Amino acid sequence: MTMSAGWYLRRLSRMGPREVGGRAGDAVRRRRWRSARPDCPSVTGARFTAVLPAGTIAAIPPDAAKRLVAEADRLMYGHAEYFGVVRDDLTDPDWWCDPKTGRRAPWGYAFDVPYRNEDAVGDIKQIWELSRHQYLTVLAAAYAITGNERYAERVAEHLRSWWTANPPLRGVHWISGIELGIRLLSWVWIRRLLDGWPGAAGLFEDNPVALNQIWHHQRWLAAFPSRGSSANNHVIAETAGQFAAACAFGWFPSSPRWRAGALRSLERHLRSNTFGSGLNRESATEYHGLVLELGLAALAEADTADVPVPASIRLVLLRMTDALAAVVDGRLRPPRQGDADDGHGLVVDGAGTDRWASLLATGDAVFGRLAWWPDVTGTDVRTPLLAALIRPYAEKGTAPAVTRPAVRPAHFADAGMTILRGPGEIWCRCDGGPHGFLSIAAHAHADALSVEVRHDGVDVLADPGTFCYHGQPEWRQYFRSTLGHNTLQLDGGDQSVSGGPFLWTRHARSRVLVADTSGASEGGTARWCAEHDGYQRSVHRRRVELNAAAKELRVVDQVRGPRRPAVRLAFHLGPAIAADLVANWAVLTWTRDGEDRSAVLDLPGQLSWQAHRGESDPPLGWYSPGFGRKEPSTTLIGTGFADSTEGFTTVLRFCD
Repeated sequence: MTMSAGWYLRRLSRMGPREVGGRAGDAVRRRRWRSARPDCPSVTGARFTAVLPAGTIAAIPPDAAKRLVAEADRLMYGHAEYFGVVRDDLTDPDWWCDPKTGRRAPWGYAFDVPYRNEDAVGDIKQIWELSRHQYLTVLAAAYAITGNERYAERVAEHLRSWWTANPPLRGVHWISGIELGIRLLSWVWIRRLLDGWPGAAGLFEDNPVALNQIWHHQRWLAAFPSRGSSANNHVIAETAGQFAAACAFGWFPSSPRWRAGALRSLERHLRSNTFGSGLNRESATEYHGLVLELGLAALAEADTADVPVPASIRLVLLRMTDALAAVVDGRLRPPRQGDADDGHGLVVDGAGTDRWASLLATGDAVFGRLAWWPDVTGTDVRTPLLAALIRPYAEKGTAPAVTRPAVRPAHFADAGMTILRGPGEIWCRCDGGPHGFLSIAAHAHADALSVEVRHDGVDVLADPGTFCYHGQPEWRQYFRSTLGHNTLQLDGGDQSVSGGPFLWTRHARSRVLVADTSGASEGGTARWCAEHDGYQRSVHRRRVELNAAAKELRVVDQVRGPRRPAVRLAFHLGPAIAADLVANWAVLTWTRDGEDRSAVLDLPGQLSWQAHRGESDPPLGWYSPGFGRKEPSTTLIGTGFADSTEGFTTVLRFCD
C-alpha cells in the first residue's frame, strides 16, 4: 500500500514539535547522505574477545541441541518457512526477492525505495525477515554444538553474499532501523558461536568488507533513531543492536560514543516502554516477548564486556519476567493481545522450542524463580548461552534489593489487564487498559473490554490475532477491528478511530471499576467490571464473573446513553472449537489430549444470532495462529439494538 497525502497529515497531527524537528533533521541528513558515503575508518589489530565461557556449550540440554541441529540441517538443504510461505531456496537466496509475490525490490538509494508499496516491492516483511540473519545464528549454533565446519562455511558464504549485494545505503535493507539493529545482534552472536572455527577472524575482524558493514550499520543507527510517537519496540531493537555491536565489535573510534549513547537510550526506552507492573505498554504480548529478548541480549553483552549498566535496566527486565510468569495460562501461553508479527530478538533454537518457556527458563537462571511461578519442563539452547554471560541478579553489586510479588498477580492496574482463573484450568483475560502506547498506538487493536477465555490452554473465546500488516488493508482492518474481538460494537464502527495500518487518531479510554480476583481461587466468584468512552455519546460497560464452583463465566454488557444504537456482539471461538448454534444457544465441543470436552454458551435472547465461518467479503470468522497465516474458525454475531435499561447477559458454562 502507498500512503496518501491525508495519511501524512494525520500522521503529522500525532507528532509533537520536538519530533517534527527531529524528523526534519533526518530528512536533511538523508539528502546529504545520498552523495556523502564515507568509508569505514581503518582498523588494525582488532580482536574478538566476547566469547562464551568454557563449558557453556556442554551445558546445553541434549534434546534442545538435537532440535537445533535438525533445524540447521533443514536450513542447509535450503528449506524454511516464514509467515506461512514455504521456501526451498535458502542454499543460495535472492536477498531482494519476495517469495510470496515473486517481486524483487528495486535498486537505488535506500530512502527512495517505496517499501510500503507491495506492487513495487513485494511483501516487505518477507524480504526483510531473511536478512535479519537469525537463520544464520541457528547454523552458527549448530557449528558450536557439533564442530561440523559445513555449518560455518554456509554462514560465511551467505554473509559474504549479503554484504556484496547490499552495500551501505543501497536498497531495501537499509531503510528500517529495527532491521539493522536485529541484524547487528545476529552478527555478534554469529561471531561468538563461530569462535572455534579457523575462518572466524577472516570473516569478521580481518575482513574490510565486514568492518565496513558493521561501521555503517552503527553510523546509520546513531543518525536515524526512532523518534517520539514511533519510539516503541523499534527503538529497543535499534539500541540493543547498537549497544551489542559497540560492546562486542568495539574496534572503531566512534565505538565508545556509540556504546554510551545506545546504553542511555536503552535505559530510557526500556523504562518508557514498560509499565511499573512489568507489562509492555504496547498492549501487544508478542512485543513484550521481543523487548524482553532484546533487553536480555543487550544485558549479556554489557556483562561480557564488563560495561556497568544502570540498575533500572535489570529491574525492568526482572519485572517483565515476573509479569510474564503471572499472565501465562497452564500451558505457558500468554494472552493473545494486540499485534503479533512473530518477531524475535535472538534465535538459536530449533522448531518446537517454546518461546515463552524459554524466556521463563532464562528468567529463572538470571533472576531466580518465585514460588508461584509455573513450572517449566521444556528445554532450550538460548537459556544456557545467556545465563553463561549474564551475571545472576542476586550477585553483589548487580542490582539493588527489590520486593517481588509474594503471590501470583492477577490484576495489573496500570496495564488494565486482569486474569481470572478457575478450576479445570479456566483462564480468562479481561481488557480494561489503555489503547496502546504513544500517540499513534501503532500496534493496538480496537479491543476495549474484550475477553479471552481458555480451558486447559485451548482457545474457547479467542483473540483472532493479527495475520498481516501491509498489502492487504481489508484484512489488516478486520483483525484489529472491534468486530474482530470478543466485545460489543455500536453503529457499525470501531471504538477507536484508525488513520492507517499503524495509526489511531482517536483512542478509546477505558477504566476498570472492579477487579476482585480472589474469589475463584477460594471456590467462590471472581469479579471484574470496566467501561470505555470510545463511542462518544454512549458508554459501554461490561461485567464479568467467574463462578469457580459452577465452572461458569457470566458476561453482562450494558450501553448507557441518550439513544438506542445498533449493536453487534461478537464471540470468536478458537479453531479447535466446533459449535452447534440453535437460536441463542450454542453447544461447544473440542478434544484435548484425546479427551472430548464441551461447554454451552447461553447468548442474549434480545439479539438475533448467526454463526460465521471463513467468510471473505467482508472478512469474518478467522483465526490467525501466526503472522501471514489464517484459518477458518467460528464467530457468533448477535445483532439488535441497545436499551439502556436492559443489558445483554452471556453465560459460558463448562461441562464436567
